[in-house]
Amino acid sequence: MASLARTIFEEHLVRGELVPGQEIGISVDQTLVQDATGTMAMMQFEMFDKGRVQVDTAVVYVDHNILQIDFKNPDDHRFLQAMSAKYGAWFSRPGNGICHYIHCERFAKPGQTLVGADSHTTQSGSCGMIAMGAGGLDVAVCMAGHPFELPCPKFVGVFLEGELQRPWVQAKDIILKLLQEKGVRGGRGCLFEFTGPGVATLSYTERGTIANMIAELGATGAVFPSDDTTRLWLEEQERAGDFEAMPTGGTGDFEEEISIDLSELGPLVAKPSSPGNVVPVEEVTGTPLTQVCIGSSVNSSYDDMAIVGAALRGNRLSERLVSATATPGSRQILDQITRSGTYVDLLMAGIRMLEPACGPCVGMGQAPPSGSNSLRTFNRNFPGRSGTADDQVYLCSPAVAAASMLKGEIADPRELPVPDMPARPEARPAVVQAHILEPVPAEEAASIEIPRGPNIKPPPEPRELPDSLALRVLIAAPDDISTGDLSPDGATVMAFRSNVPAIAEFTFQHRDPGFPRRAKEWGGGFIVAGDNYGQGSSREHAALAPAQLGVRAVIAKSFARIHRRNLIAQGVVPLLFKNQEDYDKAELGQTWRISGLREIAGGEDELPTEIEGVGEITLTHDLLPREREIVVAGGLIRYLREEQPAAI
Repeated sequence: MASLARTIFEEHLVRGELVPGQEIGISVDQTLVQDATGTMAMMQFEMFDKGRVQVDTAVVYVDHNILQIDFKNPDDHRFLQAMSAKYGAWFSRPGNGICHYIHCERFAKPGQTLVGADSHTTQSGSCGMIAMGAGGLDVAVCMAGHPFELPCPKFVGVFLEGELQRPWVQAKDIILKLLQEKGVRGGRGCLFEFTGPGVATLSYTERGTIANMIAELGATGAVFPSDDTTRLWLEEQERAGDFEAMPTGGTGDFEEEISIDLSELGPLVAKPSSPGNVVPVEEVTGTPLTQVCIGSSVNSSYDDMAIVGAALRGNRLSERLVSATATPGSRQILDQITRSGTYVDLLMAGIRMLEPACGPCVGMGQAPPSGSNSLRTFNRNFPGRSGTADDQVYLCSPAVAAASMLKGEIADPRELPVPDMPARPEARPAVVQAHILEPVPAEEAASIEIPRGPNIKPPPEPRELPDSLALRVLIAAPDDISTGDLSPDGATVMAFRSNVPAIAEFTFQHRDPGFPRRAKEWGGGFIVAGDNYGQGSSREHAALAPAQLGVRAVIAKSFARIHRRNLIAQGVVPLLFKNQEDYDKAELGQTWRISGLREIAGGEDELPTEIEGVGEITLTHDLLPREREIVVAGGLIRYLREEQPAAI
């Protein structure tokens, strides 16, 4: 028996060898974008002058920027609907659900490859497919028929033994356990394959919880077997024809192996302000709360909602809470909780019921009070992501959330009596499918006019990389800078996702509000940072916005995978310290002169760098062969123009 992940990669390999760290290109079966990434990605796809998308299945979702407080978001939605019709993509309407939930319901297929402009695209790995997050430009390139390029991941086998102590120990505790052991940097360059007898005890949506949050380890993805559980899920979704049995690997099939005994797990909680800051629930019980939120980007399946509803039935929220919310993952899940009585259980308990969308997970409303604690079943708790600058967000399972709603403080669900669970109604896929608009036939699509509102601006033109750069240090940032630091979450900022010059004004808003002004006054500059620069979301605006402000290079101790690639694609050079202690020499306003940049394409790995008032240091990089050429060309668009001028 071989690794399933390796097998799928082998079947889709078009360039390179499956050696960890080596550059590979794989063919892509499916793509997805959502409205926060989609307007820019679709405009970038448009630059390829293709009449139709060149993948089997392309889907555009509206699930992030769903607030319509002025013209900006609805203009984007109208634009995306027209672009989908014109170029042959499916289009999921606002309110239909969250992209990675609907994709699991309607499109995920065993053995295929999916590249999505959402970091939690990885959730579709629950269906026995390779599903990876990427920047919008990389997804546009795939839609245009090019392979997806990446460093070959290390294949890591996660062997699950035993069974969870249900109902109060849940799948969320499995992924939190992995985060506790490996941290938010521990999965970089890895693809996790889940195998062993414990996998069979997990439902399809429980597997989805784990695959979703594998992104928080910085991993390339996660894959589960396509087995009887997968078959039953696809049959329920009226897609039995998509099923193909695909087992995962066994001992000896992986470069690294991890073992987890599910029977030994207890409820876990991630403390502020990192998904990797995980402790047993006992360490934080009694922590006072003002808000509890369930659902949204992860843990918004029917079973996640139902366990909370059952635990709260006949009770009401603690008076210590200011609010509590529930966000189902899709219309289909909303339909199920309505028919089972769960909706009424949640409603009567005092929970605010929200529409199926990302909502509070991405700072779209329901921000907590200032200086208070919020407990959420979400996947990220980066500082300020909730919409409150001094937030204190804890992450947990639905079971912990239910117990905590009753007490108004973090509580151990094992103290609750086991509730009577309502019968799970049959799924009705048509509830979702009816609101996913089919691609318009090619002969009709040619006549479609694309409406472009005043906030929709074309992608900025990339610039060629000079051989040397002498610029000032705009910021010396710490470890674990997130894409939310670079391009903040929330309704105000995200409304400018189709307008790079406007969104650039919010760069580093929470950490250094003077950054945009300084960058413009100094004529651009360099960002210096610590480890894991760019963790979190796939949003390429975290690279586009600094580039718009004149940032030509980021010098860091290490980079998160997707953001590193986004920098390369946008022509911003990701450089590394040869000696990491040189990071301590960086100061705001210093002039750094980096020489030999164009020699990178010829194989040069070391760049002499003169720091004003300090002396010379050496920078290096980990660019793969084609990436060297891309950064020297000034980004992916310029590179493709030079390599295949007729193709773009």
